[in-house]
Amino acid sequence: MLGRLVRWRIPGLARDESYNDLFRQAPFMVLEEGERALISGLVGRIWTLRRDYPSLGSPDEFRHWSARGTARVVIATWVQTADGGRSVLMSEARVQAIGAQGRLGVAAVRPIVRAFQHLIGTEAIGATVRRAERG
Repeated sequence: MLGRLVRWRIPGLARDESYNDLFRQAPFMVLEEGERALISGLVGRIWTLRRDYPSLGSPDEFRHWSARGTARVVIATWVQTADGGRSVLMSEARVQAIGAQGRLGVAAVRPIVRAFQHLIGTEAIGATVRRAERG
């Protein structure tokens, strides 16, 4: 279900696209990564069904993005050490609307995101755990 929703919002993605690959290619850009973390971002009019995500050349260009009527999105995923030698998979997303039109657009998709955000905790993380257990 989560994969279908992502493909609906970002047309052109392959049906078998992994989350790891998704956040490493256009329209996303890797902003920073390490052995246990990946921070990706995208910019544009995230509320449209068109693929309206400008291509960025560098993380610095992302940081300075300020086109009115758009938004900047950061998605971070990392592994955190827990008690007893265990690990916890963490994920966080942040959205910054730019300008009045950007705020209206982000407000328009907020109910959709809110309605389906639980899928990240169930489907995406569940798939990641199954994949890790397979080795």
